[in-house]
Formats: sequence, C-alpha cells, structure tokens
Amino acid sequence: MPAYRPEEIEKKWQAHWKAHNTFQAHNHSEKPKYYVLDMFPYPSGAGLHVGHPLGYIASDIVSRYKRLRGFNVLHPMGFDSFGLPAEQYAIQTGQHPALTTDQNIETYIKQLSSLGFSYDWSREIRTSDASYYKWTQWIFLKLFNSWYNLDTNKAEPLTDLTARFAERGSEGIRAAGDEGDRQVFTAGQWQLFTEHQKLAAVHSYRLAYQQDTYVNWCPGLGTVLSNDEVKDGLSERGGYPVERRLMPQWNLRITAYADRLLAGLDTLDWPDAVKEMQRNWIGKSIGAEVTFPVESSELRTENLEIKVYTTRVDTIYGATFLVLAPEHELVDKITTPGQRAAVDEYIAATKRRSERDRMADTKTVSGVFTGAYALNPVNQEPVQIWLADYVLAGYGTGAVMAVPSGDQRDYVFAQHFGLPIPAISDAQQGLDQQADPTKEGRYINSGIINGLTYKEATTKLIAYLEEKGLGRGKVNFRLRDSIFGRQRYWGEPIPIYYKDGTAYGIAESDLPLVLPEINEYKPTETGEPPLGRAQNWLYRNQYPYELSTMPGWAGSSWYYLRYMDPTNEARFVSEEAEQYWGTVDLYMGGAEHATGHLLYARFWYLFLKDLDLVSSNEPFQKLINQGMILGRSNFVYRLNVSLPITEIKIEGPELAKIYPATFFISKDKVIKYQAGDEAVTKEILVFVQNYIADFNNKELGVKIIDPHGTSISDLHVDVMLVENDVLDINAFRKSRHDYRLAEFITEDDGRYLCGWEIEKMSKSKLNVVNPDVLISKYGADALRLYEMFLGPLEQYKPWNTNGISGVSGFLKKLWRLFHPEDGDLAVTDEPATPAELKVLHRAIQKVQEDIERFSFNTSVSLFMITVNELTALKCHKRAILEPLVLLLSPYAPHLAEELWQELGHEPGSISTAGYPEFREEYLVEDNVTYPLAINGKVREQMQFAATATASEIETAVLASDFLARFGEGKSAKKVIVVPGRMVNVVV
Repeated sequence: MPAYRPEEIEKKWQAHWKAHNTFQAHNHSEKPKYYVLDMFPYPSGAGLHVGHPLGYIASDIVSRYKRLRGFNVLHPMGFDSFGLPAEQYAIQTGQHPALTTDQNIETYIKQLSSLGFSYDWSREIRTSDASYYKWTQWIFLKLFNSWYNLDTNKAEPLTDLTARFAERGSEGIRAAGDEGDRQVFTAGQWQLFTEHQKLAAVHSYRLAYQQDTYVNWCPGLGTVLSNDEVKDGLSERGGYPVERRLMPQWNLRITAYADRLLAGLDTLDWPDAVKEMQRNWIGKSIGAEVTFPVESSELRTENLEIKVYTTRVDTIYGATFLVLAPEHELVDKITTPGQRAAVDEYIAATKRRSERDRMADTKTVSGVFTGAYALNPVNQEPVQIWLADYVLAGYGTGAVMAVPSGDQRDYVFAQHFGLPIPAISDAQQGLDQQADPTKEGRYINSGIINGLTYKEATTKLIAYLEEKGLGRGKVNFRLRDSIFGRQRYWGEPIPIYYKDGTAYGIAESDLPLVLPEINEYKPTETGEPPLGRAQNWLYRNQYPYELSTMPGWAGSSWYYLRYMDPTNEARFVSEEAEQYWGTVDLYMGGAEHATGHLLYARFWYLFLKDLDLVSSNEPFQKLINQGMILGRSNFVYRLNVSLPITEIKIEGPELAKIYPATFFISKDKVIKYQAGDEAVTKEILVFVQNYIADFNNKELGVKIIDPHGTSISDLHVDVMLVENDVLDINAFRKSRHDYRLAEFITEDDGRYLCGWEIEKMSKSKLNVVNPDVLISKYGADALRLYEMFLGPLEQYKPWNTNGISGVSGFLKKLWRLFHPEDGDLAVTDEPATPAELKVLHRAIQKVQEDIERFSFNTSVSLFMITVNELTALKCHKRAILEPLVLLLSPYAPHLAEELWQELGHEPGSISTAGYPEFREEYLVEDNVTYPLAINGKVREQMQFAATATASEIETAVLASDFLARFGEGKSAKKVIVVPGRMVNVVV
C-alpha cells in the first residue's frame, strides 16, 4: 500500500457518498430524530474562504457523531439565492441574475463537497426557484389575510374580523396596530359600505399592510436599503448617497408579536448575548403617553397636539422643551416663517443619515428650533419645540419630552443651546456638571407631586392625566414593523395586484407569481422599480401587479421548514414531516443575524403556529454562534519617493500603460532603516543608484533621488503569495502589471520577509485563504481538523496557514499505525494490553464528552496524544484501531472511510456502525503513587495497590524505613491517609 494520499482517498469517498446518497434522511424512522442546520449561505461570486467553513465543519462533526449514536439525522443545505449583488452585476453587464446566481451556486456546491460535508443534497433548496418562492408568496398572502386579535393573543383570518364587523361594527374589537389609523363604524354602516370602502376599513388591521413609511432610499441603486446596508449615509455596496424618504411601503406587523418574542427567549438554549440583543431590539418599556397642545401666536387657526411617550412621567415638571424627529408629521405645520430656512436645511441634512447612524452618534449635538411652543399639560408653561436627529420618527410617537436635569442627552442638548435645566428632586446632585436620573428622594418644583416618592408620583400623574384626558399609561416597544418591499428585480414578486387603486391578494391557485423577463434591471426612467419595465405584466391580463419585490430575509424566514419536505407540491411542508422533525435541534451560524434573520424567522414561525401550520413553539431550540476566523495579513514595504524614479511602458493585451519603478524593502531591513542603521541606509541608496545607473545607460534620463528621509508604506500583499512570511517574488511580480518591474531589497540570504498582522479576513486586506488551495496541498481532512484545532468554536481565532502542516503530519502518523513505514496493512487480531485499552477508552470518553459540549479543539488535541501513545506502544491491533477509526470519523471522514473499508467492512458503512462503547474499568489504575510527608512536608513517594485500604497503607509506611530516614529519631503520633491522594506522618 502506498503512502497516505488524501487527494485520491477524498475524491474516491466523495464520489461514493454522492452515488449512494449516503446521508439521505428519511421522514419516517424508528430512530430518534436530530435536525442539524447551518445558516442559509448567500452564494457570492468570490466563493468560500477558510473562515466560512468553520461552522459547517462543527455542524458536520455533530451530524456524523449523532448518526453513530443511532439518530436519524437531517443535515440539509441550500442557498439564499435572491440578493442585491447579483442584481447589481446584472445592471452592469446585462447578464440575467439567475445565470450569475447559478454559476455562484455551482462553485459553492463544488467547494462544500470537497470538504466532505454529510449534507443530504436531495433536499437542496434555492429561494430563487419558483417552486420554492411559491410558498414564500403563499405565507405572505396568509399574513395579508390575517389580523392579530389581542383578546385571544393570536393571529386570526380576516374573515373572522369582517364577520364581527357585520354583527356589531368596529366597537369592542381589540387588534394589534395603531388605533388612530382605524375607522369607527356600526354594523349597519358596514353593511352599506362598498367593496372598496370595506377593504379600506380592513387594511389597517392586516398583518401585511401598505403604509407611507420613512425608508433608506438610495437613488444610485434605485432601491430601499435596510439599516444594515447603510453606513455613514452611504450604501454599503457601491458607496452611493442614501436619504430618508417617505414612501408607500409594504410592512409586516411584527410588533403584534413583541411580547411573545420576548417571552419565548426564556425557553431557548441560545447564547445569552444573542438573547440580550433581541431583548434590547424589542425594547419593551412601561410608561405613559402624554399630550402637549401646540401654542403659538402664529398658529392659532388650528388646534394641534403633540403626543410624547415617556417612561419617566414623574419628571414631567422638568420638561423644558420638546424634541421632534425631523420627519415628524407636524413639522411643516408648526415651523414659523422665520425658522423655515433653518428647519429645511436641517431636514435635508438628516435625510442623508440612516437611523442606525443617528442612534449610534452620541457625541454630535445638533438641532434646530422650529419657532413654535407647546404647553406643558401639568402646569401650562410654554416649552420650545425643537428638531433633532437623535429622535426617530419610527420609535414611540417621534417626539421626546426633554427633561435635561434627568437625561444626559437632553442635558447636553440644553447646555449646547442655552435651555433651562431645573432640578426636580431633592436627591439630584451635580447638575452643574451632568444630568442625574435618580429615582430616589422626593420631588421639588413639581406641582401636584411635590414631596412624593417616585412610585407615588408616577401613580398620581398617570391618574391625573387620564382623568383630564391629557394622557394614559402605555406599554411601548422599540421594535418597529418590518419594511417588506424592495424596489429591486431579483427578489420574490409580492403577490398583490391593484384594482381601482386598492390592493388585492392574487388567488392561491395562481401561485407562483413568477418574475417576468425584462430588458434592463435598473429602475425605469420615471422612477418605477425595475419590474415597471415588464411588458403586459397584468393579473389575469387586466390588473397591474405590485412592482416591489420581497426583501432578502423573506425566503430565509422559513427555509428550515421546507427542508423537511422539499418536493411537496401540494403544501409548504406536510403535516407528517413537520411533526416528525419539529424544531431544529442545533442551529449553527453568526451572531450578526441576532436582530435580523433570527428575529424574523421566530416571528414567521409564531404566525404559522397561530394558523396551526406548525407544531412547536420556537423554530430553533439550540443556537451556537461560531467565532470569526481572523486573517493573518502579510505586508510588503514600499519605499516612497517624491518623484518617479523611472517609468516603464508595459504593453499588454488591453491598453499600454506606464508604471513607475517600485522598490520594496524586506521587513528586517525596514526595521533597521527606520531605526537609522547607517549600513542599511547606505545599502538602500546604493541599490537605487545602481538600478538607476543601469537605466541611465539606456538613456532613459532618470534622475536619482536620495532615499534619506523618505517614508515607507506597508501594503497588503496576497497571502497566497507568501509562505512562512517569505514572499514569492516572481509570483508577486506577475500578480499585477504595476509590479512587473518591481525591485526588491532582500535579506542577506536573498529572501524577502513580509510583515504580518492579525485582522478580519476579507478580500480588501488580501488575507483571504482559498480552501481549494489547501485541500489540494494537504487534503480536506487536514483542513477540517486544523480549523477545529484553532481554538474554542465560539471564539475569534487567528488563521495561520503554516500550522496546517502539523495536522497533516498527524494524519500521516495515524496512517502508519495501520501501514507501518507506509507499507501494506499490518493490523493484527492480537488481544489488546491494559495499557492500550487505557489509551483507547480515555479517548472514547473524552471525545464523546467534547462533542456533547461542542468543544472540538480539545478532541483534536486528544487524537494527537492518542496516536503518539499508540505509536510508542507499537500498537497495530484491530481491537484498538477499529474503535479509533470510528472516533475519528466525524472529524476526518475520508481517511476514516478508507481505513474502515481496509479493515474489512462494507464500503461507506461507517456512518451507521455505532459509536464505540466506553468501559470505565479500563481506566482504573492498578497502582497509585502516594506522596509521603512528615508533618505536612513531602519527603518522597511510595506506590500502593489501588485497592489498598487506609490501614494497610499505614502499616506499610510504618514498616518501611521512611520514619527512620526522615523522622529525626522521633516516633509517629499518628498517620493520616487521604485515599488516592497522600500520606502524612505526624511526629
């Protein structure tokens, strides 16, 4: 048998798994089920780098382990294949996004398969397939045709609501949403409504509804962006300006589920940090809604009111001004002519910032006075009305009751603009320096609550406001309804058509509503979304469709259910399959999805639960966030000069370009040069002089520049051109035209040493390591083991390609336990010795414990120790090596399959072979070494049988010469024996 050749073994077994559907899961089994899920990947054109498979490897280890433990394991994979990148590429090139997406998916499948993942590829799904998004549209229609009944605390069909309207009108109906948007009518009036009027009355109750909403509008991309897609007022993709704009948008009423989303977190085995992020994002608060009448001599023709929500109604007497969001609906009405220009300018500036940027910026103080005043409802004192971008239109009422003595942000704002900061409690301190939000003490300067405590004041004020009709107690949430529409092409069409301007859902029998072909993928010249370019795209050849498409998170909010029954054409998932697989037992993915995908998926699941379409309470029972693999960046050091040293014309297949000559200095010489080392400085100067002299001989007329005092830039270099920090100079020159004639001042041994730094792995830092390269060099099993070996799964870990060679060496050493000196299989049937059995069963116990607690790095270490010990014992025995292969198979499946077959088993049968049984008796020691002490001071050691009693040990110690040698002639007063630990002789 030749030496271990992973390239041959791995291709062989990957082909076998594919041909035999080795990992296909069945929806009916006598075995217990276990559902392992990886977060839905988006197939980018760049493919995978070594940071991506970290979670996939961990979930695959668990999947393979659970199969060995006798579980029916569902471990699927698919692709979140709608998205903006493919659409942007389509806009630039004219290539259909479907073609780009399919090409990217094929790359992903090839890479994932090369890593030996035990996916059930028969269940692969793609969100851009019409057979899949038919059901995404179907769920949307269910949302569109449902309302949330606060009395039953669940979603119900709209037909139930309209039946109640017909029976007793709108009276007494408690539904999630803004009551102010809803009509009041009797049953008789309802009966007289036209179809259009009935639909208009129902619309504000729907869980999927259309409303004018402030969004992040990006004219350059022609679409609405989520807060995650905007940074510093620019789109993350392309860097185009983004502004806040009021647009009609489809929304999903996730706020109806806020309390249930909070309560459900307590039942989940998720990282505390993720659960806390969701709690903060939902942001439940208990307070009061207070009405401030607008009072201004220039605005007497209209009675206007500003409602504010506050969790500290007890501080209302300290409210010296109001702050509105720049988008607040009353801004235009209350702004005085004298402040109009300043207000318009401020609003225009605010539109260029996303809500996330505005929330995160706690240092900048900005605002503008509207010129208008409101009356504080408890004391009738006038308070100025200001605009500030730290107040958001979508949170609460879009207005803040500013109490500068009790809130630091209000305090800074008041100081900046010279507004009053009165004390309201006798316990407040240091108001000349900062706000004091204390709830201690008793109130002062506070009218009807003077002398009361916090609880007394809060109760009295809410009762007073409710009695006077000036406010009410209220529970509020930071969570906003989800904006659902995107002005893009490459997404699920929203299954809505319009008749006389009213939205209707298309019939479920007409699903899927398939994306039409269009000639361009950018918005129309009149500003409509790209679907506006579709020719004769009408529902039943008569009614225009909605032109927006769904956001990227729509398809990923329920994909885990489709995996259970991916080819079902009659139902999104059969009842039998859903009830069998139930909730996801292990979900692996990044913490960055805490307040996006994970929240939306829980919301959709709760809605489906209300409709009795799913059987569990939550979609994902256990969640693990794998840490990020950090890249090990490399740097080259360029000598910067103020003028070009020479110019070389490069003729290429494209255009002729002119590049200046470039000098790169090796790392150690850079350090010496920057430290003022004269010898290195002279060397650099002479090198440049000689180089220029050579070109001067060619009459290029190049001037010399003294390198003294010039700076040096550290530039990222592709880490694939570097090995052990040594640059492949020739490959570097070939990597870019402008480096083709680069010159290198190397170390004295001729090597060019690069610098290095640990950073986030990304293409921009050129520190992305392609797994394909490592697999071709070391094998997939080595890469799998190395990624697990880097450290605890949840932690950030630096990548260093150099370390994988050690893991590769370990696998070769393991191979030689079966094939000594890379020869023929030499496994014997001799009985195992106690020492060999001890090594094996310690490994069985530890690996099982490690996988159960997801501590994979410690298992890899143990494998190395185990192989070293068995090599030292010269163990080639089946009784030891066969169970060892089973232990290793979740981590290094290709090598394990090969060795399992060589041991005489059916090819591919290792997955169902059964996990080795741990037997504790093999770990019991025959002898125990005891430290022997005189008066607590250890003098030497003695060995006793593991079964020896305390009295037997005491007798043996006193019978020895131990006391004679160390007791200084004293006799023993007593002997203390700590079983298994030590013996202390007291003299």
